[in-house]
Amino acid sequence: MEKLLVITGTNASGKSGLGIELALKYGAEIVSADSRQVYKGLDLGSGKVTKEEMKGVPHHLLDVAEPGEQFTLVDFQHKAYKAIDDIHARGKKAFLVGGTGLYINSVVDGYNIKEEKPDRERREAVEAMPTEELIEVIRKENPDALSRLDLKNKRRLEREVERILAGDTAARVNTPHYESLVLGVTWPREVLYERIRERLDRRLDEGMIDEVVNLRAAGAPDDFLYGLGLEYRYILMYLRNEFPDFDSFYDKLFMEIRHLAKEQMTWFRKRKDIHWIDMTSDPVSQCEKIIDEYGYN
Repeated sequence: MEKLLVITGTNASGKSGLGIELALKYGAEIVSADSRQVYKGLDLGSGKVTKEEMKGVPHHLLDVAEPGEQFTLVDFQHKAYKAIDDIHARGKKAFLVGGTGLYINSVVDGYNIKEEKPDRERREAVEAMPTEELIEVIRKENPDALSRLDLKNKRRLEREVERILAGDTAARVNTPHYESLVLGVTWPREVLYERIRERLDRRLDEGMIDEVVNLRAAGAPDDFLYGLGLEYRYILMYLRNEFPDFDSFYDKLFMEIRHLAKEQMTWFRKRKDIHWIDMTSDPVSQCEKIIDEYGYN
């Protein structure tokens, strides 16, 4: 199999910049694995790298969908495979860089995903179920699934129950397409939180609220923006006067971004194949050592 280098980590961990520095050294192109950066116009709020920050390194799967358009895990996986295979066909190396754990896993593990349109009535009925009822359905109909599901993630539970009610209880067998080397980046918790605050302040100063104003003016639906979570959800709420003042909005957003970083680490630590990089001590050299020992050249 062709080799794939993966760089992942939490919000504000510096994975994008590290990926670019390594891509420059190894002559690689980057495929983004971020569920919000696929959308055009979602720049500051998603932390999308700028042309200047790319330093000439080609990036793929940025700006491939219109705001409000449905973009599924299947869409991402198909486009990622196509981009990676094209990069390899041109004799280049491919780096998969991003923080959306499900996107990363779908490519690294080679998820076999059934591409089917959801039954709207079934989905609405399932989404109305409380978490306890969802767990009970899974326990009764497909108990083996409980060991691999995050029981606190209601959305994942809902999708599993949808599968069960559709008669699809067979275990999915993954088919990896690539031989993947996975690098993970993060920081000590307090340092990471300070990086999150600094990045939030910078993006607000650069016009992140105006970005949401402009997206709405261009026709992006409020329910789409709300569903994106984090910056887009809370800026939308702020614009709709759902916070008493700016400080209340800021504190809530900062808290939620920190919470996501904790959830991301929980997700990533389930992978036992990640080589963790100490970002406080020459991360580029650490990565080069691992990559060269792996035989990625």
